Amino acid sequence: MMECFLMAASQPFAYCENNMFKILLIDRCHFTRTGFEAWLNHSGLFPGTFMVTGLNNLFLAREHILHWKPTLVIADLNSFMQDMNDIQQLSSLLIASETLPFILLQSGEVVDKANSIKQYPLWASLSKSTTLEGLATVINDALSTCASYEIPQVATPLLTRQEEKVLTLWMDGASNQVIAGKLSINSKTVYTYKRNIRMKLHMDTRFSPFLSLQEAES
Repeated sequence: MMECFLMAASQPFAYCENNMFKILLIDRCHFTRTGFEAWLNHSGLFPGTFMVTGLNNLFLAREHILHWKPTLVIADLNSFMQDMNDIQQLSSLLIASETLPFILLQSGEVVDKANSIKQYPLWASLSKSTTLEGLATVINDALSTCASYEIPQVATPLLTRQEEKVLTLWMDGASNQVIAGKLSINSKTVYTYKRNIRMKLHMDTRFSPFLSLQEAES
């Protein structure tokens, strides 16, 4: 479904085309995260404009929800659940999302944990094999509800594009020298970007991007 981004939706959406919506996408699949933003902004299916931040780290996702305040959260949590012994490690993320429309995409089924997640106020729970037309309808419904509130015409990202690139490479384990080389900047600039990222995301230590929720809260 989300790997191809080819299906067209036939019905126009009801919310104002001048609105800019901030969407947080939580998914460990790099291609889903990058393709989703292109689908929203360039498929012609949505009259609004979207600023999408894609993350593969639950700690950072919670910080984005608290400080960036997205309009909508879309998440595939299956791969995260497979790495966790206790579903309570997801509770901080889901509690932070309680006042936002939250669309759960399920790429697999871990029955006990999936049922635990559904106890939280989800806007919708869909299989990741759902057609793009079906997903677009659910997104439209969620954003139509949000459009009844005062939504700014111009949204600003929590991190700049360059900071997001640094964070992605940082979380992939790249050294400052490697990051500098890939982004054509010097190592001191990388250090500055990392410092700014930690400040914006309220990270207590330089290891925060790699902490689990349980470790971050201890």
